[in-house]
Formats: sequence, structure tokens, C-alpha cells
Amino acid sequence: MNYRPSRRTRRLAITGVVVLALAGMNGPALYRFGTEQYHDYKINRPEYKAENGHWDFLDVPSEFRINTIHAALLHTGKVLLIAGSGNNQKNFDAKKFESVLWDPKTDTYKKIPTPKDMFCAGHTQLPDGKLLVAGGTKRYEKLEGDVTKAGGLMIVHNEDPDAPKTLPAGTIFTGKKNGKTYVSKDPVLVEKAKKIFDKQTGRFLRTEAGLGRIYVEAKASGKKYESGTEDNYRVHGLTGTDAKNVYGIAQKLALDKKDFQGIKDAYEFDPVAEKYITVDPMNEARWYPTLTTLEDGKVLSLSGLDEIGQIVPGKDEIYDPATKKWEYTGVIRKFPTYPAIFLMNNGKLFYSGSNAGYGPADEGREPGIWDLKTNKFKKIPGLSDPDMMETSATVRLPPAQDEKYMVIGGGGVGESEKSSEKSRLVDLKEPNPRFKDGDSLDQGTRYPSASLMPDDTVLITGGSNDYRGRGGSDILQARLYDAKTGTYRRVADPAVGRNYHSGSLLLPDGRVMIFGSDSLYSDKANTRPGVFEQRIEIYTPPYLFRDARPKLTGGPKKIARGGTATFESAHAGSLKDAKLMRPSAVTHVTDVDQRTVALKMKKTKDGISVTVPKNRALVPSGYYMLFVTDDQGTPSEGTWIEVP
Repeated sequence: MNYRPSRRTRRLAITGVVVLALAGMNGPALYRFGTEQYHDYKINRPEYKAENGHWDFLDVPSEFRINTIHAALLHTGKVLLIAGSGNNQKNFDAKKFESVLWDPKTDTYKKIPTPKDMFCAGHTQLPDGKLLVAGGTKRYEKLEGDVTKAGGLMIVHNEDPDAPKTLPAGTIFTGKKNGKTYVSKDPVLVEKAKKIFDKQTGRFLRTEAGLGRIYVEAKASGKKYESGTEDNYRVHGLTGTDAKNVYGIAQKLALDKKDFQGIKDAYEFDPVAEKYITVDPMNEARWYPTLTTLEDGKVLSLSGLDEIGQIVPGKDEIYDPATKKWEYTGVIRKFPTYPAIFLMNNGKLFYSGSNAGYGPADEGREPGIWDLKTNKFKKIPGLSDPDMMETSATVRLPPAQDEKYMVIGGGGVGESEKSSEKSRLVDLKEPNPRFKDGDSLDQGTRYPSASLMPDDTVLITGGSNDYRGRGGSDILQARLYDAKTGTYRRVADPAVGRNYHSGSLLLPDGRVMIFGSDSLYSDKANTRPGVFEQRIEIYTPPYLFRDARPKLTGGPKKIARGGTATFESAHAGSLKDAKLMRPSAVTHVTDVDQRTVALKMKKTKDGISVTVPKNRALVPSGYYMLFVTDDQGTPSEGTWIEVP
């Protein structure tokens, strides 16, 4: 008997064929949709979060979205986000400089009037809880081809031993050989000449001219105004002996690329008044400087590009928070920009080799221990890829007492395609410290962010395989590093790529904020200009998905070095350790402020007592977050403590 399908069966069959045909045409899209749906389901399961943590976007209202270049956690619990001009020439020309204050507790925002362009400044936490911000941008770079007026560095000489000379902006210089004329862009103070005497006889030998550095450019545009050879320049407007004693010398005044120029301005941000306070400017203009706190609470400022756009020639200086003034160290040592320089437990300084780029490829890049008092520098050998320290991150592993550091990732000098997957470890307590390779990342990573966590792990996230994310090379991965085992563990992946101009910092509640990213291009083919990443992500670690966390109550707001304080806790029986964590001030994945200091902890009838180490270099004066962790590794919220 012949079987004839019913009308309904035929209709279902036809529908099935159509569905199959559509699926064939749209298979990849359906697959992607299904994959994304499953991924969202997986990462939001409680078991997954408890194992890997979770990422969320911060819902920043549009009027508060800025190109965050710098971020610092303040002792009020709020986070200062600084853009300045935000690597945006239009903002710079319009003098649109921005800072925003975010309160994680209330998730509220406030715009902060920003007096100067703090884009690419340096910063550090001060002993009284204020944030020192110094340097920034005077002029944006101009690439070769965009420069229309020949210009460059003019060294002004003053051979008068009796008086310094100040030349105003607009001073005219004319070459004695080439006859070409150039104009200064800023005023310059030229120190008086120094008299040199014979040390044994006291007889006068000669004078050594005082020097001033100034940027000059031609009055008119065109290649004919270039000068490629050294010449002696007459200064217009001078008469008498000044006309003879004061003159300029320039090597090359051309139409080549002009780098960013720095400023001398410095400010303290007051977390209570929530405003910038002007302090004495630095002696040197600096763009891309590092500020490092010293044992006595003063601050060392070093490196950066000056007002000419050249690397500051080793003229490091120190800020005294008591007087609000700067003084030269009296020693000369050169580093590339944003050098990662940390205060050691013996008061000396450790330079890891990490840096952000500008500076000679063959000078000041070797890591070592620096005695600022004697200017002696002991190099530390052992780097297996010493040519790939640029754009690497350095973190002081917990606890700070152990004096162990890790350098993560990095790449070749400049716009190199090379990047490193390595983690290099060094123990500065060894008699002859030497770097050795540790656990590696999956691939070469420039611009990785590293944040110390209250459970003594380190969150490593972000970065790109190529320079500024070129070729769509952002790395959407995050890891927790265990300093005790020396191993990485993959955790939940962030949603946004982070490369140049990015960073991360620990919040008092134990979460981590990651910000920024300034890709060179916005597509894999490198055909469309990049757009600054204004979205901010928050990582909630696995330990915050457990049933409960310990709490501290009571206790003092201040604990002196060597002092002991008692806190109440209903969870005292399960508490395992206590630590002080210094709040971050981070930019360009450089954060020399953060450190974890282990505390001696004893259990009391109703809680615990903790004792702060006496070593001032280990525990610089200032504000810290006090964390305790239980026997499951779950931390409390941070309690703000001042070490006066």
C-alpha cells in the first residue's frame, strides 16, 4: 500500500528543510550566538565565580567619562582618576584638563578642577595622606612631516661670573656663520659663570660658563631655514659686556620629529578638601617622570622629558613635604622614562629595569641597587632577555619583608614588535642578587597590569602582544600569581583589551579596578586610528564569592612603627594573618607605591592585636589598609590606618 504523507506532515517537512537551509546560510552566526549565550551562562554560574572570580563594567555616567591615564587610591577610600588632556591634542589646545573623583562605596562621581595638563605626570602618596603630582605636558609631539618650522635645542652660555642672566620668551638668535635667525619660545635663566681655582695654590685658573637650555624655532616655515651644523649664535638686544658674555650654541635646528615637552609644575591633591593645591615647582621640567618615596618621607623625582623634549640629563631632585620645596640630589644618574624604582628595606633604591620607553637604548637600562647617598650603583645580572624590559611591569611580591620582586612581560625598545612572555624573579636578600626566570605567561605581553591582593596573590591582567595593541593583539586574559608556589593560575577573562596608558589598583573592599588603554589602531588591519578606552572594569576575586568574610571593629586610627593595636573580631578564632597594604598610585603600568607589609598578629579574648614593624624604610609614613585573612584565605575589608 502506498503511503501518502498528510498535509501537516508535508508542512512540517517543508519547514524543516527551510530551517536547515537557513541554518546552513547562517550557521556561523547561530554558532557564535550559541557560544556567546553559553559563555555568559558559564561565567555567571556561582561555582565558576567562586573558582575564577568575575568581571563587571563600572556604570560611569557619560559626563564623567574621561581618558584615564593615572589613578590613585586615597585614604578617604575614593579613587582619583586623572586624564589631563588625555593624549588628545584638541583637549590640549582647548586647555581642557580633566580629573574625576570616584567613590566606590556610593558609586558617585565628582569633577575636579585641574589647573595644568597632568597628562603623563608622576605621582606618589605623601606621609600626610595627600597625593603629590608633578610634571605633565607642555607641548604635544610633532611627527616628521608635520613640523613646518625648523627648531631644536639652543644652549645659552653666560661667561659673566658676577650675575646670572634671564632671556625672555621671544629672544632672537642669529647664527654667526649661517646667518639664520631663530626665536626662543620660553624665558630662560642662565646661571652665572663659575670661577675655577687651583685647589693647591688657590690661584684663579679660568671661568666655566653658566648654561641655560631653551627651545628655539625659525620665524618662518620652510626647509631653507634648517641648520644642520654647529654654530655660535648672537643674542639680539644685549649691549656692552653682556653682548660678549652671553651667546648661544646649537648643533642642529631642523624639521625632524619633535618629542613631547614637560612642565615643572607640582601639586598636592588634598583628599579631604578634594582639590589640587599648588606647591613649589620642580627645578626640571618632566614628562614621564617617576616619583619614589624615600625613607624619611621625602620624594625623589627622576627622569622624564624636559621642556626641550629631551631626556632630563640625570638631574634628580627631592621634594620635602614639610617645606613644599625641591632640591637637587647633587648626584647625576640617568634612567629612561617612568623607571620602576622602589625603596628597599635598607633605605637604598632598587631599579628593576622596567620603564616606559623614552631614552637611549644603551644607557641607564640595566637593573641594579642604587645608593643615593654615594651614587654607587650595583648592577644585578641574570636577565635572560635584557633588551625587552620596556613596557614591562614590576611588582614587589608579598610580604615586603622578603625583598623579592617580579618583572612581568615587556617588549623591545620603541615601536618594536618584540614582546616577552617571561616573569623574572630576584631576591635582594641574597648576598649577590641575580635574576632568574619564573613561571611564564602564554605569550609575549607588553603593558601587563599587576595588583597585589590581600590574600597575598597578585592579579596579572591586560597587555598586548605587539606595540600599543597593533594588529588587534590585545590579550583578554587574567591570572592570579601565587608567590609561595611561584605559579600562575588562569581566572575569569576581562571583556576589554588593555595596552598603552592602562593600569589597575586594589580597592579597600578587595576588588580591583582596571582602567585605560590607548590602542594605536582600532582594527586588526591597522587601517583605522585607535580610540581611547574610557570603560572601566571591576574584577571581583574568587574570595568574595565565599559564604562569609572576617570583620574587624574598634581599634585605633593610628599605629606608630613598633606599636601594637587591638581590634575586635567575632571571627578571631579563624584568623590566620594580618597585613598593611599601601594604596596604589599607578600610571603606564608603573606602580612603585604598592607594597604588602606582614604584621605580627596575636589573638586576644575578643579579637586580635597587631604590631607594626619598626623599620621606617619598610613602612614609610602614611596611610595603609589593614587586612586580615582567615584560614580559607578570605580577606576582610581594608581598615584605614595611619602610620604617623
